[in-house]
Formats: sequence, C-alpha cells, structure tokens
Amino acid sequence: MRKALYLMGILDDSDVEWLASIGRRSTILKGHALICEGETVDSLFIVLDGGLEVTVGGKSMATLLSGEILGEISFVDARPPSATVLASRNSTVLAIPREKLNFRLNSDPWLATRFFRALATFLAVRLRMTTARLGYGSAAQDIERQHDADEIDLDMMDSVSLAAMRFDKLLKRLGESPA
Repeated sequence: MRKALYLMGILDDSDVEWLASIGRRSTILKGHALICEGETVDSLFIVLDGGLEVTVGGKSMATLLSGEILGEISFVDARPPSATVLASRNSTVLAIPREKLNFRLNSDPWLATRFFRALATFLAVRLRMTTARLGYGSAAQDIERQHDADEIDLDMMDSVSLAAMRFDKLLKRLGESPA
C-alpha cells in the first residue's frame, strides 16, 4: 500500500487540507534528482504523479509511484538521506516544507499524534517487508512474513477508502488527475 494512504487514512480532512495549503507543487524532470544521498532535505515529499527511482551507490533499490512519501526518515532523525531519488520519468510532487511542518506539529499536539502515528505505521510495514525480503529465521517464517507483508492490516482496512478519497481530493485541489 502506498505510504500516502497510511498518512491520509490517519490524518483528518483539515490536516490534509492544511498540508496541501503549505505545500508547493513541483515538477521533477526525468533524470533529475529530488533527493541526493548525504545532502540535507528541507521538505517531506508526496509523489502526486510520475515515477521515481531510489538508488544507493548507483544501484537501483526501489521504484516509487504516485502516493509514495519521501524524506520521512530524514524528517524523523534529521540526518541526511542514505539514498538518492531520481525521476525515472517527469514527475510531480507536493513538497511540504520541514520548517512549517515542524512548527505546526510543535503547536498542535493532536496533529502531531496523528502524523507520527502514520509515520510509525508505514515505517513498521516497511521494516516488516524488508525483514521478509532478507529472509531472517526459518523458511516457514520467511513465507509467513512475506504473506503478512503483502496484506493490509485489518485496522487499516476501514481507513483505506477514506484515505484514497482524501488523496484524490488532494490531487484535484493541486491540479493533478487522480492516479
């Protein structure tokens, strides 16, 4: 499941509207970098359209499409990213300025609670999927982990359709066609 769905499913409508209002819509041309390994990131990014490739040391690690969130780890620990993200085709992102987001999170504990819960949820899912791919434990455990990683958490099922509607509304507000 795309990370934006976790975020949009846990935040409320006014939170999503606020993110859209402070974010700036940016186009990243094919071949250009959105994030460079080792360089400070000043925004959290939501991919609105297009495709991006995550590389580490020049090796492709993942392809990201509409609905993904980038820069979240650097947002949490304030260290420079450990990967480079390049546009594999012309792409559009919503860049949410770190400074404005931090200010709001520090002044609105309810938004902070929802926001960090969403971050923790999708980072936990990513860790489970990575663990499944690395094959820790027995072969039976590996199969079970991969099966679990491919399923949507039952607690998230209720919010998935709401999250999809919020993401589509965000795309329409920003002038993108729904993915």
